[in-house]
Amino acid sequence: MHKSMTHKSMTVKIDNNVAHITLNRPDAFNTMNGDFWQEFPTIIDEVSNDSSVRVIVISSTGKHFCAGMDLAVFTQGNQSENLELGRKHEQLRRTVLKLQACFNALEKARMPVLMAIQGGCIGGAVDMISAADCRYCTEDAFFSIEETKLGMTADLGTLQRLPKLISTGLVKELAYTGRRMPAKEAKSAGLVNNVYQNQEVMITAVMKIAMDIAARSPLAVLGCKEMINYARDHSVSDSLNYMAVWQSGMFQPQTDMMETFTAKAEKREPKFDDLAKVDDSNVL
Repeated sequence: MHKSMTHKSMTVKIDNNVAHITLNRPDAFNTMNGDFWQEFPTIIDEVSNDSSVRVIVISSTGKHFCAGMDLAVFTQGNQSENLELGRKHEQLRRTVLKLQACFNALEKARMPVLMAIQGGCIGGAVDMISAADCRYCTEDAFFSIEETKLGMTADLGTLQRLPKLISTGLVKELAYTGRRMPAKEAKSAGLVNNVYQNQEVMITAVMKIAMDIAARSPLAVLGCKEMINYARDHSVSDSLNYMAVWQSGMFQPQTDMMETFTAKAEKREPKFDDLAKVDDSNVL
Protein backbone atom coordinates (compact mmCIF):
# COMPACT_ATOMS: atom_id res chain seq x y z
CA MET A 1 0.00 0.00 0.00
CA HIS A 2 1.30 3.44 -0.94
CA LYS A 3 -0.23 6.67 0.29
CA SER A 4 1.09 10.23 0.19
CA MET A 5 -0.36 13.33 1.89
CA THR A 6 0.88 16.92 2.02
CA HIS A 7 -0.05 19.20 4.90
CA LYS A 8 0.94 22.78 5.70
CA SER A 9 3.77 21.88 8.09
CA MET A 10 4.63 18.29 7.13
CA THR A 11 4.24 15.51 4.60
CA VAL A 12 3.20 11.91 5.19
CA LYS A 13 4.11 8.91 3.05
CA ILE A 14 2.96 5.38 3.84
CA ASP A 15 4.73 2.57 2.02
CA ASN A 16 5.64 -1.01 2.92
CA ASN A 17 3.96 -0.71 6.34
CA VAL A 18 6.10 2.33 7.27
CA ALA A 19 4.66 5.82 7.75
CA HIS A 20 7.31 8.47 7.07
CA ILE A 21 6.36 11.87 8.49
CA THR A 22 8.60 14.73 7.35
CA LEU A 23 8.56 18.20 8.94
CA ASN A 24 8.58 20.49 5.93
CA ARG A 25 9.21 24.13 6.85
CA PRO A 26 12.99 24.26 6.26
CA ASP A 27 13.06 28.03 5.72
CA ALA A 28 11.72 28.44 9.27
CA PHE A 29 13.97 25.68 10.67
CA ASN A 30 10.83 23.53 11.01
CA THR A 31 9.66 25.49 14.03
CA MET A 32 6.39 24.40 15.59
CA ASN A 33 3.84 26.96 14.46
CA GLY A 34 0.06 26.93 14.79
CA ASP A 35 -0.32 24.62 11.81
CA PHE A 36 2.05 22.11 13.40
CA TRP A 37 0.09 21.96 16.64
CA GLN A 38 -3.14 21.46 14.70
CA GLU A 39 -1.80 18.85 12.30
CA PHE A 40 0.64 16.77 14.33
CA PRO A 41 -1.70 15.08 16.85
CA THR A 42 -4.30 14.43 14.16
CA ILE A 43 -1.75 12.82 11.85
CA ILE A 44 -0.25 10.66 14.61
CA ASP A 45 -3.73 9.51 15.63
CA GLU A 46 -4.72 8.70 12.04
CA VAL A 47 -1.49 6.83 11.37
CA SER A 48 -1.76 4.89 14.64
CA ASN A 49 -5.29 3.82 13.71
CA ASP A 50 -4.22 2.78 10.19
CA SER A 51 -3.99 -1.02 10.12
CA SER A 52 -1.38 -0.93 7.34
CA VAL A 53 1.18 1.01 9.42
CA ARG A 54 3.61 -0.90 11.63
CA VAL A 55 6.32 1.73 12.19
CA ILE A 56 6.44 5.55 12.21
CA VAL A 57 9.58 7.42 11.13
CA ILE A 58 9.78 11.17 11.78
CA SER A 59 12.42 13.28 10.04
CA SER A 60 12.66 16.79 8.64
CA THR A 61 14.01 18.90 5.81
CA GLY A 62 16.74 21.53 5.70
CA LYS A 63 19.71 22.32 7.90
CA HIS A 64 18.01 21.74 11.25
CA PHE A 65 15.65 19.06 12.48
CA CYS A 66 13.51 21.51 14.46
CA ALA A 67 14.21 24.77 16.27
CA GLY A 68 11.35 24.31 18.71
CA MET A 69 8.30 26.48 19.26
CA ASP A 70 7.63 29.18 16.69
CA LEU A 71 7.87 32.47 18.61
CA ALA A 72 4.68 33.63 16.90
CA VAL A 73 2.80 31.12 19.06
CA PHE A 74 3.94 33.03 22.16
CA THR A 75 2.96 36.42 20.74
CA GLN A 76 -0.49 35.59 19.38
CA GLY A 77 -3.35 37.64 20.73
CA ASN A 78 -4.49 36.73 24.24
CA GLN A 79 -8.23 36.07 24.27
CA SER A 80 -8.31 35.56 28.03
CA GLU A 81 -7.41 39.12 29.04
CA ASN A 82 -10.88 39.78 30.47
CA LEU A 83 -11.05 36.57 32.49
CA GLU A 84 -10.86 36.49 36.27
CA LEU A 85 -7.31 35.57 37.33
CA GLY A 86 -8.09 32.05 38.55
CA ARG A 87 -10.00 31.22 35.37
CA LYS A 88 -7.24 32.70 33.25
CA HIS A 89 -4.66 30.46 34.91
CA GLU A 90 -6.93 27.41 34.58
CA GLN A 91 -7.19 28.15 30.86
CA LEU A 92 -3.39 28.28 30.58
CA ARG A 93 -3.13 24.94 32.37
CA ARG A 94 -5.53 23.43 29.84
CA THR A 95 -3.47 24.85 26.99
CA VAL A 96 -0.28 23.28 28.34
CA LEU A 97 -2.05 19.92 28.78
CA LYS A 98 -3.31 20.11 25.20
CA LEU A 99 0.21 20.74 23.89
CA GLN A 100 1.58 17.92 26.05
CA ALA A 101 -1.01 15.58 24.54
CA CYS A 102 0.48 16.21 21.09
CA PHE A 103 3.68 14.41 22.12
CA ASN A 104 1.98 11.95 24.45
CA ALA A 105 0.40 10.63 21.25
CA LEU A 106 3.80 9.25 20.22
CA GLU A 107 3.91 7.03 23.30
CA LYS A 108 0.29 6.00 22.86
CA ALA A 109 0.74 5.08 19.18
CA ARG A 110 0.32 1.35 18.57
CA MET A 111 3.62 1.11 16.72
CA PRO A 112 7.24 2.17 17.38
CA VAL A 113 8.21 5.76 16.57
CA LEU A 114 11.74 6.38 15.24
CA MET A 115 13.26 9.87 15.10
CA ALA A 116 15.89 10.81 12.48
CA ILE A 117 17.56 14.05 13.59
CA GLN A 118 19.93 16.33 11.69
CA GLY A 119 21.34 19.68 12.82
CA GLY A 120 19.63 21.42 15.70
CA CYS A 121 17.07 19.74 17.93
CA ILE A 122 16.06 22.62 20.14
CA GLY A 123 13.49 23.38 22.84
CA GLY A 124 10.15 21.81 21.98
CA ALA A 125 11.88 19.45 19.59
CA VAL A 126 13.61 17.81 22.57
CA ASP A 127 10.17 17.38 24.16
CA MET A 128 9.06 15.62 20.98
CA ILE A 129 12.00 13.28 20.45
CA SER A 130 11.96 12.29 24.14
CA ALA A 131 8.53 10.69 23.57
CA ALA A 132 9.77 8.51 20.69
CA ASP A 133 10.89 4.90 20.99
CA CYS A 134 14.28 5.29 19.27
CA ARG A 135 16.39 8.26 18.21
CA TYR A 136 19.13 8.50 15.55
CA CYS A 137 21.13 11.54 14.47
CA THR A 138 23.78 12.91 12.13
CA GLU A 139 27.29 13.96 13.14
CA ASP A 140 26.30 17.64 13.00
CA ALA A 141 23.29 17.20 15.28
CA PHE A 142 22.99 18.88 18.66
CA PHE A 143 20.35 18.96 21.38
CA SER A 144 19.46 21.95 23.55
CA ILE A 145 16.88 22.52 26.28
CA GLU A 146 16.61 26.10 25.09
CA GLU A 147 13.64 27.08 27.25
CA THR A 148 15.88 28.00 30.19
CA LYS A 149 17.63 30.62 28.08
CA LEU A 150 14.21 32.09 27.26
CA GLY A 151 13.33 32.46 30.93
CA MET A 152 10.92 29.53 31.21
CA THR A 153 10.87 25.87 32.23
CA ALA A 154 10.49 23.19 29.57
CA ASP A 155 6.92 21.98 30.00
CA LEU A 156 6.02 19.44 27.29
CA GLY A 157 7.83 16.33 28.48
CA THR A 158 11.59 16.90 28.35
CA LEU A 159 12.06 17.09 32.12
CA GLN A 160 9.78 14.11 32.72
CA ARG A 161 11.08 11.75 30.01
CA LEU A 162 14.79 12.56 29.62
CA PRO A 163 15.68 11.30 33.14
CA LYS A 164 14.36 7.89 32.02
CA LEU A 165 16.67 7.98 28.97
CA ILE A 166 19.92 9.47 30.30
CA SER A 167 21.38 10.19 33.75
CA THR A 168 19.50 12.61 35.97
CA GLY A 169 22.65 14.62 36.65
CA LEU A 170 23.21 15.18 32.94
CA VAL A 171 19.57 16.16 32.42
CA LYS A 172 19.89 18.73 35.19
CA GLU A 173 23.06 20.17 33.68
CA LEU A 174 21.47 20.44 30.25
CA ALA A 175 18.29 21.97 31.68
CA TYR A 176 20.01 24.42 34.03
CA THR A 177 22.48 25.70 31.42
CA GLY A 178 20.59 25.27 28.15
CA ARG A 179 23.90 24.24 26.57
CA ARG A 180 24.18 22.22 23.39
CA MET A 181 24.75 18.48 23.64
CA PRO A 182 26.62 17.37 20.49
CA ALA A 183 25.91 14.12 18.67
CA LYS A 184 28.91 12.28 20.10
CA GLU A 185 27.88 13.07 23.66
CA ALA A 186 24.26 12.16 22.91
CA LYS A 187 25.40 8.76 21.68
CA SER A 188 27.65 8.22 24.70
CA ALA A 189 24.83 9.21 27.07
CA GLY A 190 22.36 6.86 25.39
CA LEU A 191 20.00 9.52 24.03
CA VAL A 192 20.52 8.33 20.45
CA ASN A 193 21.10 4.78 19.23
CA ASN A 194 23.53 5.68 16.47
CA VAL A 195 25.23 8.62 14.74
CA TYR A 196 25.53 8.83 10.94
CA GLN A 197 27.76 10.79 8.59
CA ASN A 198 24.97 12.81 7.00
CA GLN A 199 21.21 12.95 6.63
CA GLU A 200 21.03 10.81 3.50
CA VAL A 201 22.98 7.99 5.13
CA MET A 202 20.90 8.33 8.30
CA ILE A 203 17.53 8.18 6.53
CA THR A 204 18.61 5.11 4.58
CA ALA A 205 19.74 3.38 7.78
CA VAL A 206 16.66 4.36 9.81
CA MET A 207 14.30 3.23 7.06
CA LYS A 208 16.14 -0.11 7.01
CA ILE A 209 15.58 -0.44 10.76
CA ALA A 210 11.92 0.47 10.25
CA MET A 211 11.56 -2.20 7.56
CA ASP A 212 13.12 -4.79 9.87
CA ILE A 213 10.59 -3.90 12.58
CA ALA A 214 7.72 -3.95 10.08
CA ALA A 215 8.67 -7.51 9.11
CA ARG A 216 7.91 -8.75 12.64
CA SER A 217 4.52 -9.60 14.08
CA PRO A 218 2.85 -6.22 14.73
CA LEU A 219 1.07 -7.69 17.74
CA ALA A 220 4.37 -8.90 19.23
CA VAL A 221 6.01 -5.51 18.59
CA LEU A 222 3.04 -3.71 20.16
CA GLY A 223 3.39 -5.96 23.20
CA CYS A 224 7.09 -5.05 23.49
CA LYS A 225 6.34 -1.32 23.35
CA GLU A 226 3.48 -1.61 25.83
CA MET A 227 5.51 -3.64 28.31
CA ILE A 228 8.71 -1.57 28.12
CA ASN A 229 6.83 1.70 28.58
CA TYR A 230 4.79 0.26 31.44
CA ALA A 231 7.90 -1.07 33.18
CA ARG A 232 9.49 2.39 32.98
CA ASP A 233 6.72 3.85 35.15
CA HIS A 234 5.98 0.90 37.48
CA SER A 235 7.73 -1.57 39.76
CA VAL A 236 9.15 -4.83 38.46
CA SER A 237 6.45 -6.72 40.38
CA ASP A 238 3.60 -4.67 38.88
CA SER A 239 5.15 -4.93 35.43
CA LEU A 240 5.47 -8.72 35.61
CA ASN A 241 1.85 -8.96 36.72
CA TYR A 242 0.75 -6.82 33.76
CA MET A 243 2.90 -8.96 31.47
CA ALA A 244 1.06 -12.09 32.63
CA VAL A 245 -2.33 -10.47 32.04
CA TRP A 246 -1.27 -9.21 28.60
CA GLN A 247 0.13 -12.57 27.56
CA SER A 248 -2.97 -14.45 28.68
CA GLY A 249 -5.12 -12.21 26.52
CA MET A 250 -2.97 -11.48 23.46
CA PHE A 251 -0.72 -14.51 22.95
CA GLN A 252 -2.16 -16.88 20.36
CA PRO A 253 0.53 -19.45 19.42
CA GLN A 254 -1.61 -20.92 16.64
CA THR A 255 -1.37 -17.71 14.60
CA ASP A 256 1.81 -15.61 14.47
CA MET A 257 4.08 -18.16 16.15
CA MET A 258 2.80 -20.94 13.91
CA GLU A 259 3.35 -18.72 10.86
CA THR A 260 6.95 -18.18 11.96
CA PHE A 261 7.61 -21.92 12.22
CA THR A 262 5.82 -22.64 8.94
CA ALA A 263 7.75 -19.93 7.10
CA LYS A 264 11.03 -21.25 8.46
CA ALA A 265 10.19 -24.79 7.31
CA GLU A 266 9.24 -23.46 3.87
CA LYS A 267 12.37 -21.29 3.72
CA ARG A 268 10.47 -18.02 3.25
CA GLU A 269 9.84 -14.83 5.20
CA PRO A 270 6.80 -15.00 7.52
CA LYS A 271 3.72 -12.95 6.66
CA PHE A 272 1.73 -11.57 9.56
CA ASP A 273 -1.74 -10.06 9.59
CA ASP A 274 -1.99 -6.33 10.24
CA LEU A 275 -3.45 -5.03 13.47
CA ALA A 276 -7.15 -4.29 13.29
CA LYS A 277 -8.06 -0.86 11.97
CA VAL A 278 -9.37 1.48 14.64
CA ASP A 279 -12.48 3.26 13.41
CA ASP A 280 -13.48 5.96 15.88
CA SER A 281 -16.81 6.44 14.11
CA ASN A 282 -17.88 2.96 15.23
CA VAL A 283 -16.90 3.28 18.88
CA LEU A 284 -20.50 3.51 20.07
